Amino acid sequence: MESSLDINRFRVPGRGRFTLASRDPADTAPYESSDGTRKVLAKRVHQLVELSDLLYAQSRWSVLFIFQAMDGAGKDSAIKHVLRGLDPRATQVYSFKTPSQEELKHDYMWRCLKSLPERGRIGIFNRSYYEEVLVSRVHPKMIEQRQLPASCVTPNIWRERFEDIRNIERYLTRNGTVIRKIFLNVSKTEQRRRFLMRLHNPEKRWKFSLNDVNERLRWKEYMAAYEEAMQATSTAEAPWYVVPADNKWFTRLAVAAITIETLESLHLKVPALSHHDTRALNHARRRLRFKR
Repeated sequence: MESSLDINRFRVPGRGRFTLASRDPADTAPYESSDGTRKVLAKRVHQLVELSDLLYAQSRWSVLFIFQAMDGAGKDSAIKHVLRGLDPRATQVYSFKTPSQEELKHDYMWRCLKSLPERGRIGIFNRSYYEEVLVSRVHPKMIEQRQLPASCVTPNIWRERFEDIRNIERYLTRNGTVIRKIFLNVSKTEQRRRFLMRLHNPEKRWKFSLNDVNERLRWKEYMAAYEEAMQATSTAEAPWYVVPADNKWFTRLAVAAITIETLESLHLKVPALSHHDTRALNHARRRLRFKR
């Protein structure tokens, strides 16, 4: 029997105090183990395929899923197992790495905004403009790389950026782009285990970077930055979800549930044909039926 997964418990409230310490990275409720969940996930992915087809056919909405996490949390894995199997016509996946010199010459939103999904498509951001209130906050020297005018680097720069992000996400929502932001919440202990697995497996060593170990030393700083960023930018129109990430099988189920609920909330339907289109289709049917 399938268990019901309530995604509202993952949602970050827009008001009130929020702490990552209150969210258990190993939580798998209501599932007690991974037994049988592979079939559940397959069913969910099939449901997603049908919904994404409707999204593409209707071509009214665009949907953006933003994934953020510490290294080793399983972003690539979640995207691969849940979303990359969808019709390529209806999906776009972008991975944002360290900004290039060209990107540094633009505002920090530029490279992401030019990659937004078109109507009828799902956009998936593996990291995003949120790096500029996370990594840049932990490493303030990165702000200098932007070569901003001194007057733009104020003591309130982070609060100002939160305000800008909220405004841009509200603007996109008002123009038909549905935004959902997902933080994969992995524990420091589980991250360490996964890093060691990468080092021990020759086929996965390419994934490992010494910088990943260096960033672990700033774990508390990152958690504080994530907490403030999510609390400041989780809104009714563009909410954050904190998904437990210590068990990849559960992470995939939760991501699938969030994705499905997001698409179902749009009440997607097959677009109605105009009288002209209906006549054209009937004419084509007659031609195919009686002519070779």
